Amino acid sequence: MTTPTPLARGALDHAKSAYTARRVDLSQARALLGGEVRPRFGDVVLARVSALGHHTRLESPAGRRVHLFPGDEIVVVYGTRYAPDQFEALVPADLGSCHLVAAGGIAASMRVRHTRAKRPTAIEPLGILLDAGSRRLNLQDWRLTPVTNPRGIGLPTIAVAGTAMNSGKTTAAAHLVRGLATAGVRVGAAKLTGAGSGPDRWKLMDAGAQHVVDFTDAGYVSTYGVAAAELDTICCTLLAELERAGCEVAVLEVADGLFQEETVHMLQSPCFQRPLAGMLFAAGDAAGAVLGAQCLKSWGLPLLGLAGLLETSPLAVREAVAATGFPLFTSEELSDPKLASSLCEHAVAGATPKVAACAGLA
Repeated sequence: MTTPTPLARGALDHAKSAYTARRVDLSQARALLGGEVRPRFGDVVLARVSALGHHTRLESPAGRRVHLFPGDEIVVVYGTRYAPDQFEALVPADLGSCHLVAAGGIAASMRVRHTRAKRPTAIEPLGILLDAGSRRLNLQDWRLTPVTNPRGIGLPTIAVAGTAMNSGKTTAAAHLVRGLATAGVRVGAAKLTGAGSGPDRWKLMDAGAQHVVDFTDAGYVSTYGVAAAELDTICCTLLAELERAGCEVAVLEVADGLFQEETVHMLQSPCFQRPLAGMLFAAGDAAGAVLGAQCLKSWGLPLLGLAGLLETSPLAVREAVAATGFPLFTSEELSDPKLASSLCEHAVAGATPKVAACAGLA
């Protein structure tokens, strides 16, 4: 049976809503769809926390990390997760018990987990939210207007990629944003791939970005398993939104590492490459930095320098700089308005990536 169950007035008032559902107009919810139903990617679901595990808090649309307790009702979104430090998870085949696999609010079925990660928080779906016309509430219904052609986008970009999650990509991006904003540049920021989560967005906002968007604004709770053409549309849509907002330059982050399928596609996509002025590569060790530089070169991407956790080890920095020929930019340096604006100017001008001399660091 798949007969919708009407929602009582105020039924969602005490439910804890997640970051991933922040664009959704929950006032349109009129019923719950339960029974023998297959969830779809992006469907908004009301669920009950049955047992706490790895995630004990839920990121709210306002930015607060809300404590969870067994019995709490939460509004989250069906999606996927690719996190080598935590879980791989997919959209489940039914409305049976599943997991909260990201603090941003992703409901999914875990496939594998890192040995150091706790079991995922278990949730019991109560039903997919329906509107007055018995249509499922889905993130796609509140997405930005899709843009598919990169030719109309004139916004120059500097992108940050890295060896893996937690390699320092967001930190590097935020400090570059800080430097550019302090220099008086109207800088925007976008996270192109990953799993819906608020802290990266808020860090970029706090750093001084005039406008920040991520793939959830394009209607995707996550990008693991998303088709190549849709990844291209996400990229074009977010860049067009930053340009519409009056940004002069955009700092982009591509999630995960260079061997992750969606990352590989994004870095080689015309939508990504056409407005690209330069790249920073975040790594945690010299070997990762060397391999990253080689990969980006083989794809024809304009590497400007290294960044990330590598900066914490002077010896690793020495090895990486010697082996790659590229400078390492620390967070402090990227935050410097003179260096950040010089880095941006030389990148946009198409300078060769010997930026240490260009930026006055030699």
